[in-house]
Amino acid sequence: MIIDCHTHLNNYHDEAVDDLSGCVERLRQSLRRNRVDGALVLTSYRVTPGRPSTPAVVEATRPWANLWVVAGLGWAGFGEEDLERIRPGVEEGKVKGLKIYPGYEPFYPADPKLAPAFAFARRHDLPVMVHTGDTYTPKGRLKYAHPLNVDELAVDHPDVNFVICHIGNPWVRDCMEVVYKNANVYCDFSGLVLGNFKDRFEAFMRKQVQEMLLFGVQPEKCLYGTDWPISSMESYLQFMDELKMPARDRRMIMAENAVRLFKLPVPDPLLGDVPFGRL
Repeated sequence: MIIDCHTHLNNYHDEAVDDLSGCVERLRQSLRRNRVDGALVLTSYRVTPGRPSTPAVVEATRPWANLWVVAGLGWAGFGEEDLERIRPGVEEGKVKGLKIYPGYEPFYPADPKLAPAFAFARRHDLPVMVHTGDTYTPKGRLKYAHPLNVDELAVDHPDVNFVICHIGNPWVRDCMEVVYKNANVYCDFSGLVLGNFKDRFEAFMRKQVQEMLLFGVQPEKCLYGTDWPISSMESYLQFMDELKMPARDRRMIMAENAVRLFKLPVPDPLLGDVPFGRL
């Protein structure tokens, strides 16, 4: 089984244009083509015509039992009304986590302003995904996106599980330490490239991830994700296939950890029109 824990339905080609239904169909096609069984769809920290809101994504993905939603929260205008807007999706079982975007917005993850969001996550047993590392835009501010910042967040909220997105790239070793130290911190492998893995950078990232899996992080703390459509599913699957790891570790990383952490209702066989992946 394969679960992609990090995808988006944003219209990155033109954020002024609403293309939600088209993005859903392209995601489903990519899942089918690559034999990926299910995906978590992350919404943005801001809403534009091309960056749909969490309620809109919940509605658009409701027909598909193998698509779940992670609700993006903005920092600048955050209020408890943001949590009330996503509550129906949480209670329905469609919203499976929260996501914050330090670096894209100028705040540190442990900012007290977001305390109601972490309390909401604790009450509903929702993991919180945290953007770390490089930003898609050069306007991002990297000091807010360092994975070491997640350590303070994990210590302040020991009853909430956190996911360091993008393994903190390029601060992979710092990510490894935060995951190793804190029982409530995980990491995902998403967004390591724009498009496809290529040439020298592919070799560099393979070495970083291979060393991470061999020496640094327990396999049960790692999640497979791509950051589709920013990153290619085809290239990501090939990249993961080429990593050397025991079959049991691969099963955990590619699906089992996400199913357990996000409490995904994966029946047997999986509902929806996406066939089972490689078991």
